[in-house]
Amino acid sequence: MKRFVAIVVAFLLVLPSAVSWADSDAEQSTLSQIGIGTGSVVGSVIYFPIKAVFCGLGGLGSIYTRIFVGSKATHEMVSASCRGTWAITPDTLRGEESVTFIGDVPPYEDDVDAVAWE
Repeated sequence: MKRFVAIVVAFLLVLPSAVSWADSDAEQSTLSQIGIGTGSVVGSVIYFPIKAVFCGLGGLGSIYTRIFVGSKATHEMVSASCRGTWAITPDTLRGEESVTFIGDVPPYEDDVDAVAWE
C-alpha cells in the first residue's frame, strides 16, 4: 500500500510540471517557467487532497440525500462537490484560469429514474 501511495504522489508531482513545460511560452524566462511549474505542483499537492475529501463527503452525503430527498437533489450534491477544478495549473497561477472549488451543476434529466423504476 505504501508503494502505491508513493507512486501516486510521484505521478502527481511530475505530471503538472511536465504539462507546464510542454505548454511553455517563449516570452517567459526559464526561471519564471520553473517558478510557475513549481508553484503549480505545490499548489496541486495541497489543493487536490482537499478537493478529494470534499468530493468524498459530498458522495457520502448524497447517499442520505438519495434516500430522504430524491434523485434531483442527489445529482446536484454530487455535481457541486465533485465537479470543478481538481488541479492548480500554470494558467491558474498566471491568472488566465480561475479555480472553481464548487462545480457547476448540469441540467437534471428525470428520465433516469423513470427507466430505473419501470
